[in-house]
Amino acid sequence: MIEICEVGPRDGLQNEKKQVSTDQKVEMITRLIDAGIRKIEAVSFVNPKVVPQMADAEEVMKQVPKIDGVSYAGLILSYSGLKRALETTVDTYHVVTATSDAFNLKNARKTVDQNVTELLKVIEEATGAQKNVAAVLGTSFGCPFSGDVPASRVLEIAERFARAGATEITLADTTGLANPLQVKDLVQQFQGQFGSDIKLGLHFHNTRGLGLANVLAGYQAGVRRFDSSIAGLGGCPFAPKAVGNVCTEDMVNMFEGMGAETGTDLQKLVETAEWMQVQMERPLDGMLMKL
Repeated sequence: MIEICEVGPRDGLQNEKKQVSTDQKVEMITRLIDAGIRKIEAVSFVNPKVVPQMADAEEVMKQVPKIDGVSYAGLILSYSGLKRALETTVDTYHVVTATSDAFNLKNARKTVDQNVTELLKVIEEATGAQKNVAAVLGTSFGCPFSGDVPASRVLEIAERFARAGATEITLADTTGLANPLQVKDLVQQFQGQFGSDIKLGLHFHNTRGLGLANVLAGYQAGVRRFDSSIAGLGGCPFAPKAVGNVCTEDMVNMFEGMGAETGTDLQKLVETAEWMQVQMERPLDGMLMKL
């Protein structure tokens, strides 16, 4: 079974110029659940002056459907974000750092080591509060500012988070620099170091048109957890030319064509993508809804 983490309500919307209302976000999430999505990165607890689309995180979490089997994740970059998250019903905490100092300094105004040190305290407190913690390692496949990021550096940071209590690690290709052979290689190195002790997820952007190819490479290397965004929405405010995430309905279509179960209703996903296109008042990147 393929496990999808739908990141459209967070990563998909955070870089949009058109402000999306709380009611629209809640309806988006409700439609995704109705289509069979069971894990949703719904919000982020970041500075609303920097990412205004996420300013209503607490209100979104008050209004989203509370359904058995549906997990809501929130993105956390700092200890102050943790304090906000603990006041909500978010059950999975996505603690995020880049693996490149150049990127992290622009994103969080801290070096990677400074950021990791703070996030280790976040993990300790979150696990103490009986929350699930997944560590997301941005720029795992390369940095738009400094180039290659050594696999050894990525795995070192993953090890620190795992020791602190993170039970999942997501390797994120923040600006779409990855290629399928690189994905296969890094996944194999990760598996060689952690075995099955840590759950591994992958997060790709389609900046250079390789999003689904990289998903397939990860799948062929044994990964079954993937982030994606409805209609291909997405982008990072701190990354140049970082376009949308891998498109949820396009990815589901690929997996279903391969005979891999996703637990979702493809037609309802396409309808949700079409609805999102109306809400955003512009053409979106998903391919299947254009047929």
